[in-house]
Amino acid sequence: MIKSNKTILLVDDEPNILAPLEFLVKQEGYHTLTASNGRQALQLIKETKPDLVILDVMMPEMNGLETAREIRSHSEWANIHIIFLTAKGTTEDKINGYGAGGEIYLTKPFDNDELIGTVNEILEFG
Repeated sequence: MIKSNKTILLVDDEPNILAPLEFLVKQEGYHTLTASNGRQALQLIKETKPDLVILDVMMPEMNGLETAREIRSHSEWANIHIIFLTAKGTTEDKINGYGAGGEIYLTKPFDNDELIGTVNEILEFG
């Protein structure tokens, strides 16, 4: 049951990550969309303009950093929030993620409560 009017786009090329992530976010009451790479994500953003994108970094065709930079290059998408959720966790990786336009950088494996708390915080308070 959808309790929120907020839409979250989940972008990850690993179905074994994407499916439980979608379940977790839906359980919280958010509407979800999914994509398996950055190109698909950008098409969905054009069509639906989600409130938040949760983005993996390592993906085929167009990685998460490229996707975030593309999102940030469009002024009409300025209000879309970006969380990176990735296995790449070095300080340099995080700096690159923030430099590409991410607001939060979380590493896999992730804590479900931390992720949902972060999502709720961003969508409630920006």
